[in-house]
Amino acid sequence: MSLVVSVGDCNLLMMVGLGRNSISTFMGGIGISRRPSSSCRGIVLKASYSTASNSSQNNGSVGQKNLFLGAEASRINGINGIYLTSSSRQSRVLDTYEDEYEGVVINPERLPFDTSTFSSSLQASLSHWRSKGKKGVWLKLPLERSELVPIAVKEGFEYHHAEREYIMLTYWIPEGPSMLPANASHQVGVGGFVINDKNEVLVVQEKHCAPAFKGLWKLPTGFIVESEEIFAGAIREVKEETGITTEFVEVIAFRHAHRVAFEKSDLFFICMLRPLTTQIVVDDFEIHAAKWMPLVDFIEQPGIQEDNMFKKIIDICIARLGKRYCGLSAHHVISKFDGNSSSLYYNVVEAQDFNCQVD
Repeated sequence: MSLVVSVGDCNLLMMVGLGRNSISTFMGGIGISRRPSSSCRGIVLKASYSTASNSSQNNGSVGQKNLFLGAEASRINGINGIYLTSSSRQSRVLDTYEDEYEGVVINPERLPFDTSTFSSSLQASLSHWRSKGKKGVWLKLPLERSELVPIAVKEGFEYHHAEREYIMLTYWIPEGPSMLPANASHQVGVGGFVINDKNEVLVVQEKHCAPAFKGLWKLPTGFIVESEEIFAGAIREVKEETGITTEFVEVIAFRHAHRVAFEKSDLFFICMLRPLTTQIVVDDFEIHAAKWMPLVDFIEQPGIQEDNMFKKIIDICIARLGKRYCGLSAHHVISKFDGNSSSLYYNVVEAQDFNCQVD
């Protein structure tokens, strides 16, 4: 006798050799092994025993271990394997791991294949998690599983955030307002103040800008990307727009504005950078022109003089050049809180630091 049962995102498949006997119960020395299925996600169970068993073994019990595959095993969960009774609520609980705040994160790689199974499993899971005193539920649905979004929303899940590859939904189980953290509230921009030994500032004219800024020579700016340091983002943006290689000196100042894009707030860091090269190579995609401009000419532009924020930023940069102001240097530290290395920006000046010393 041989049995192969494939369980996962496909139908139950049984291959049995038992002569003319009815196939309802398999008993005896059964060996079960797990291996990945090539045709669907889930598990494959293989069972076999010798065909030399006597007739009583074929028609009745041959040992103390029985494996029933009939009406009682009709409920199969595509992510948690085979369960022998359809009445077991826990048997349909979605595959998860716990977070640090008494919540659960649903495993996006072990979601049921079909929508009906997902719907019933989600309902049973919410009931199970509620009985266990769980709080927040995080459901990350890959782009290719977007058909599951309406089902989750119908069960009470709410949109949290979306990226190119997925959408994140959440569910708060306890009574009262949700205590789950909201989506990111800020975007972070950087600007590079690069000045050479001729007292010239590296400036650009953008191809795409508001009419009021048409023809304005400005500092190279941009947004930092995911998992990028502020100083690294400033160095990268200057390099991409102008071809100039620089090194970070200090954060001179930063601006905090609100309702800038998609109702989000904005942090904009002005970084002083030291040029390591001089040859400009313009990024034709977003930059119209770039050049080294005398600092005096840069300051006298109407667009600078008429804007209080731009004027103040330049005043601070000039004060830094005159050693009448100290910015924030980046220092790498490791926090015991998370064990990770991060950058702490501060301006404590050592006695031997003559580069930034207030007169």
